[in-house]
Amino acid sequence: MSYWASRVTGVEGELRRAAFGDLLAPPAVLLAAPDSARSRLLAAIVSGAQGRYAAAATWLGELGRGADPVLAALALTTLASHRRQLGGHAAALRLDARALRLASGAGGGEDPDGLDGRGAFVDALLGLAADNLGTGRLSAARRLLAAAAPLASGWRARVRTGWVTAEIELASGRPEAAGAPAEAALELATAASACRHVIKSQLVLAAALIAAGAPARAEELVSAALAEAEKFELRSLAWPGALLAGQLWPSASRYRFRVDAVLHAVLLRSDAEGRILARESAWVPV
Repeated sequence: MSYWASRVTGVEGELRRAAFGDLLAPPAVLLAAPDSARSRLLAAIVSGAQGRYAAAATWLGELGRGADPVLAALALTTLASHRRQLGGHAAALRLDARALRLASGAGGGEDPDGLDGRGAFVDALLGLAADNLGTGRLSAARRLLAAAAPLASGWRARVRTGWVTAEIELASGRPEAAGAPAEAALELATAASACRHVIKSQLVLAAALIAAGAPARAEELVSAALAEAEKFELRSLAWPGALLAGQLWPSASRYRFRVDAVLHAVLLRSDAEGRILARESAWVPV
C-alpha cells in the first residue's frame, strides 16, 4: 500500500493528498467551501499550485489574521510562496517575516507534512532565504538557510532545503555544488510520493544540470516534469518548466507559446496585487 493510500480519509485527507501527495486535480467541490481552517489552508495550497492565486489569497488572508499562530504562520508562508511564484520577492519577504514572528515559540503536535509549529518556523526561514536570494541579498540568504537547515526534520522541509540550497549555489555561480542538494530533494520527494514536489525538484535539478553543461539528463527531467505538470494541472510549475524547455530546445517555438498561454491563464486567475507583482517583476516574462 502506498504512503498516501494508507493515510487519506475524508475531505481534509483528499485535499492533503492533492497538496502533498499523488492526487490529480481534485473535484471542484473540494475546493469550493472547505469546512475547517486546516482544510482551507490545504485548499489554498492546491489552488496556488494550479495558478488560482485569487482564490488562494482570499483563504490565506483570512487565515493569516486568525487566532491560531501556527495556522496563521503557515498561511502567510504559503501566500509568500505564491507572491514569489509571480516574481514578488520583496512582498513575500514581508509576509515571511510576519510568519517567523508568529511561529517563534509556537507549540502544538507534530504533523507528517510539517503543518505544525516547527514546520511553520522552518518554512518562514526558508522563505526568507528565498526572498533575500530573489532580491539580490545572497549573504543574507545563506545565513537564513544555515539557520533553517538543522531544524528541517520532516520530508517537506528537507525537500525545500534542497531547493533553496541549490538555488543559492546557482546564483553564486557554482552549478557543480547545486547538483547534490537538488538530487537529494528529488529523492526525498519521490520517496514521499509527493508529485508536486517531485516536479519542482526535477526542474531545480534540470536547471543545475543545464548550468553545469550536462543537458542530456536535463532534457529527460524537463520532459517528465512538463508532462506531469500538465497531468496534475499545475500551472505554477508548467510555465517555469516551459522556460527551461525553451533553453534546451531554442528552435521549438511551441515552448515560448506555452509560457505565454499558461501565464495568461495564471494572471486571469490572480488577485490584483499578484498581477501587479508579475508585471513589475524581472523574473516573470509577461
